[in-house]
Order: sequence, then structure tokens, then C-alpha cells
Amino acid sequence: MLIRLIIYFAYILKRSPRYRRTKLFFYNLLENSDNKVKSYFDIFMIALVMSSVFFLIYEMNTKLNKFDMLFEYFIIALFIFEYLLRVWLCNDSHKIFLDYYEKTKYLNIPFRLSVALRLVVVKKVAYMLTPLALIDLLAILSIYRPLQILRIFLIFRLLKLFRYFNHIKLFADVLASKRFELYTLTIFLGFLIFIGTISIYLLEHRDNGKQISDLFDAFYFTIVTVSTVGFGDISPQTSGGRLVAMAMIFSGLGVLSFFTSIMVSALSEKIQELRDQKTHSELNRYSSFVIICGFGRVGQHIATQLEKDQQHFVIIDIDEVNIARAKRRGYLAIHADASRNKILKSAGINDKATAVLCTTGNDVINVYITLTSRHLNPDIRIISRANQQENIKKLYQAGANDVLQPFEIASLVVAEYIGQPVAFEAIVGIINEEKNFIMETLCVHSGSFVENQRIADIDFQQRKLMLVGVISTHSLHKNHKNRYRIRDQHFYFNPAKFFELQAGDLLVLLGKEVSIDYFRTQIESSRLRSKRRVKS
Repeated sequence: MLIRLIIYFAYILKRSPRYRRTKLFFYNLLENSDNKVKSYFDIFMIALVMSSVFFLIYEMNTKLNKFDMLFEYFIIALFIFEYLLRVWLCNDSHKIFLDYYEKTKYLNIPFRLSVALRLVVVKKVAYMLTPLALIDLLAILSIYRPLQILRIFLIFRLLKLFRYFNHIKLFADVLASKRFELYTLTIFLGFLIFIGTISIYLLEHRDNGKQISDLFDAFYFTIVTVSTVGFGDISPQTSGGRLVAMAMIFSGLGVLSFFTSIMVSALSEKIQELRDQKTHSELNRYSSFVIICGFGRVGQHIATQLEKDQQHFVIIDIDEVNIARAKRRGYLAIHADASRNKILKSAGINDKATAVLCTTGNDVINVYITLTSRHLNPDIRIISRANQQENIKKLYQAGANDVLQPFEIASLVVAEYIGQPVAFEAIVGIINEEKNFIMETLCVHSGSFVENQRIADIDFQQRKLMLVGVISTHSLHKNHKNRYRIRDQHFYFNPAKFFELQAGDLLVLLGKEVSIDYFRTQIESSRLRSKRRVKS
């Protein structure tokens, strides 16, 4: 009966969405470093630990009152609650239980409750024996003050700070990554201390009994000498002892040099991870941002404009020179290959990224980035740069929403307006971010006065506007020149005077803001009048 009840309860937990949501909440609170709530919780716990340490120092000279003791119990209660939560989160006990139960059913062998419980307990105990879990437990035991030996556990409250500082955790990961080298160094250092201790004791004990009276004195002298500290409270008197001391000094220098080289190499390997971690932390603060893949000439201009428009963005580039240039400007940058799934995922392509801009100077790389981005997020907007005409179709097939040819656009502008210096200077002024002119896109609404009108019939010059081009999907315009394809529509650059506007066309206009706003008002007013006439 008990076994059936436990199995039934385990299946309830497995199917319960509320249980999963609760566990996910506490996981984000305690373990998920990408979650904002965890950062607030870490700050709170750091303040709590430091407050408890302050009370310990205060207690040394002052007797704690009732309020102080209540605060101490509150801290310990939180430590206990956090410890139990971490033990609960370390694995799913009901899944371990059900895996064993389903295995016995499949193999048609007897189900033993003791075996299932042992499997669960072994997993929990394995977590409880990890260094950080032991620190948590020992910090809790320090509440029992009457037993003097437990007072030493008060120091473990400070060690709890390891949990709440990511950089300290990273340092621990650095040590773990060089485990073999550190083990080798530790074995060598152990042999060195053992040989030095025995040698000094044998050579100095008889002639220098006052300073080295036992093995502990010899051990202490060896440690001080190998570490190159040299307090001078013990000094060898025999020639043999001095030779051993000199050998230990040189050996100690070698050990310190070896240890320093291990740490420097490990940190240099992890330094990029530290930088990326900082970048990802910054991105988590944004509600939305753009991913710029490539920080060449085009990427730099885009980043400059996005910065002026106060839009958030992150740059991904495999070139160290470009990344260094981006960081000098204060931009968030990741030194990596943007065509890799892992890089784009970590950059937030499935989270808060709103668009991916492929701006590298290599069309093949842009195709790969586009393919990867579209595979990871079918709904994200992808704008890609194309340097060669034959690669435009490939980029659209790869999943780009829009493909731009910066060099072709520049050549069209120069060729078309070289004979009209005023218009040309206006366009250059916009590109150089001068404030006299702006470029705006207005829609030709159905029923407005510009619908079915030829360009020659709309006096743009009198309205102090210049028509740069028309974006249209209408088949009526397919025979016009200066047509530039944009996905499933076309951009008609500087259209001819007989070009007839259709509903849904977009007018790309150049002029002062007041002129463009007035023209927009005219279009809207004529559309509303047309609607009223139809209703009446």
C-alpha cells in the first residue's frame, strides 16, 4: 500500500505544471545567472552575510540583546531554507524513483522500495558533499555557540560569498580546469617539504636544538623557506643545514614560478569568457536589441546611427581588430564566429533580439549567418548585405527579409544626380547627418488625391519636396527603368514623369520636416474626404 501511494504521488509530481513552475521559479532565483531576480537575491544574501559577520564582531565585546538574537535566528533560518531548497533543486527525486519503478516493470523484476530510496539518497548526498554545499552546512552549524569547537565554523559564513560572486566562481573554474597541473605541483611540493623537513631536523637538531627541537620546528622552517618569506626567527647553524636551506629557496622560487605560469595561462584562457559574460549580462538588461554581424565599414556606420537613435545593439565579429575598434567606441562586442548556432543563441537571437544585420564584406559568410539565423528563429527580421549581384537570390533563399547592395546604391545616386548638384548635396547632407533635410516614406492610400496620379501631375517642387523613388509591388510599373528589387517588391529610383502611382505604393521623399508633415496631412485629409463621400 505504501509503495503504491509513493508511486502515485511521484506520477502526480511528474504531471503537475504547478510543481514545475514552482521548481523553475526557485531554480531561477538560486541558480540561473541569466535571470534578473537572481542578481537581486545575490545582493540581498551578500548584505545578509556581511550583516551577520558584523554581529559576530559586535558580539566579541558586547553581549547581544534580544533583538540581536532574533536577527541572528532569522539569518540562520534563511540559511537553512536556502540550503534545503538547493538540496531539493539538485535533482528530481520523483524521476529517479519512477525510472527505477519503470525499469523493474520492463524487466519484470521485483520492485524494492529500499533500492529506490537508496538511489534518491545517494544523489542527494553526492550534492551535499560538494564544496559549496558543505560550506552552506557548516555556516548553519555555527549557530550552536556553547560548543566552542563549532565557533570556528563562523568563518564559513564569509565563504558563502563564493556562491554570490560570479567572478569568484569563475576563478574556481580556472583552478578546476588546471586540475592535473595543480595536482602535479602539489605532489612535487609535498615531496619537497617532506625532504626539507627531515633533512633540516637531522642536520640541525643536534647542533641547533634550541631553535629546532622537534619535527614541527623543522616543518615550520621548511614552509617559511620554501615560500621565500624568511621570518628569520629560525636560522640554520650547520653548513649542511644552510645548503639545504639554499636548495629549498631555489626550489621554492621554481614552485612559485610554476604556479604563477599555471594561473596566468588559465586566466588568459578564461578572460574571453569573462568578457562575454559581462556582455551577456548587459544584454539581459535590454528589452530589445539588434545583432550586427560584422564591424567593417558598413557595420560601423550602422552602429553609429543606431547609437544616435538610442537603439541597443551587440556586435559579433571574428576579427580581433574590429572587436577592439568596437570596444574602444564603448559598444557591446563578442569576438566569435557569427555563423555558429551557439554564438547566436548566447547573443539572444531567440530571446530579445529583434533583427539580425549581416554586414560582413564576404557574401558567403553572410549567406551562412542568414541560414543559421533563420534556422534558429524563423520569425526574426534578417537584413543582409550583398556585394555581388549573383548572390542576392542566394541570400533571399537563405532566409533574408531584405538584401541591400551599398555599392550599387551609391553608384545609382552618383550617376543620377551628378547633373543636379543641389539635390545631390541634399542627399549627401542626410548621409552626413546634417539637420536641414530628412528622408521620409509616405504611403499612397486608396482614395487619396495622389492615387492614379502621374509624377508630373504632383508638383513636388512647389511643395519643396524631392521624390527620391517609389517602392511598389504593382505589375503596372514593371517596364520602368532604374528598378531595384527588394524581396517581393521593387524600388523605382528617380521615376519618370509619366510614372503612375497606385494604391499601396510608398513615396520616398526628401525635404524639410515641415514640408513632409504638410504633404502627409494633405494625403490623409483627401483619403478621409473620399471615405465620407463613399459612405454618403
